Amino acid sequence: MTFTANWSYPTAIRFGAGRIAELAEACTQAGIARPLLVTDKGLAPLPITAQAMEILRKAGLEAAVFSEVDPNPNEINLAAGVEAYMAGGHDGVIAFGGGSGLDLGKCVAFMAGQTRPIWDFEDIGDWWTRADADAIAPIIAVPTTAGTGSEVGRAGVLTNSVSHEKKIIFHPKMLPVTVICDPELTVGMPKAITAGTGLDAFAHCVEAFSSPHYHPMSQGIALEGMRLVIENLPRAYETPDDIEARAHMMSAAAMGATAFQKGLGAIHAMSHPIGAHFNTHHGTTNAVCMPAVLDLNAPMIADRFDRAAGYLGIEGGYDGFRAFVDRFNDSFSVPKGLAALGVTEDAIPTLVKGAIKDPSCGGNPIELTEENLAALFQAAM
Repeated sequence: MTFTANWSYPTAIRFGAGRIAELAEACTQAGIARPLLVTDKGLAPLPITAQAMEILRKAGLEAAVFSEVDPNPNEINLAAGVEAYMAGGHDGVIAFGGGSGLDLGKCVAFMAGQTRPIWDFEDIGDWWTRADADAIAPIIAVPTTAGTGSEVGRAGVLTNSVSHEKKIIFHPKMLPVTVICDPELTVGMPKAITAGTGLDAFAHCVEAFSSPHYHPMSQGIALEGMRLVIENLPRAYETPDDIEARAHMMSAAAMGATAFQKGLGAIHAMSHPIGAHFNTHHGTTNAVCMPAVLDLNAPMIADRFDRAAGYLGIEGGYDGFRAFVDRFNDSFSVPKGLAALGVTEDAIPTLVKGAIKDPSCGGNPIELTEENLAALFQAAM
């Protein structure tokens, strides 16, 4: 293990019920007078979006909405968003919603001032230095789900509509300048979305905790994030208006994304190509993949989960944790395998080729190869 690392931690977060009321103030503080609120098609007509726009207009801000955002956003959505941004003379972005709205909003703010194509900024080596950093617009992030944690991330995930590959677009200035985490905004989520997004946060924490890279701060955050999900996701699922449980889940989501600076692993390496080819829900896909990945990584992670299990309220060390994951998935009616999500066995070779190129591979405790990935996909079917 090397004890040399580069660490970067999150931004200013306004956390608490009702703090959406501070949206206009956050924009003004960031120097935004004409914000473009980027959200997804499903969220755009809902009351929480209307509430946000009313707050902005009452403060005299010239705001507009862009909502042509698919569940797995792509470069076509991005081009339309940048066009709307430029046509409206906007000077900043409010990324509003779940992972799709947050990721696309961040990418719009990033690309509005760039001249190179989006794929030139994939998270490979120092490709981010190709960008004109001074042309990146300020971003306010407002999550309305508790899962991806994209609100505290420096990247956005886009699907290439031609190659059906999910690409991670990275730049340090894609980190929002301010985040408003208001758990009241998550109360109206359907149960399936509450579960799927919450299990995404859980996967982020589990994979960060499992990663072999050196980052003790992330390790501690990942452990506490797992505890918050285990204790509060069932409450939020069964009692949607439990604002305390919703708040803890919103914390866990941000913690998961903070923790995975330490690394992700095979769960995400698998779920990214699955989502790109079969348009599955990302968090649910992570949950389906997790048991097989835990089995693969057991020789390298059992000791640390032996220590963690007691803190998480689970008896039996790693074996107890592994059994708990199955029960946890079952409690949210997570499908038993990828086949139930529509994944076909004849797609496995294509999925393996996508997974082996995914940057998440680097954080898996056991080195990933085409052979063990093929076995993982088969085991997860």
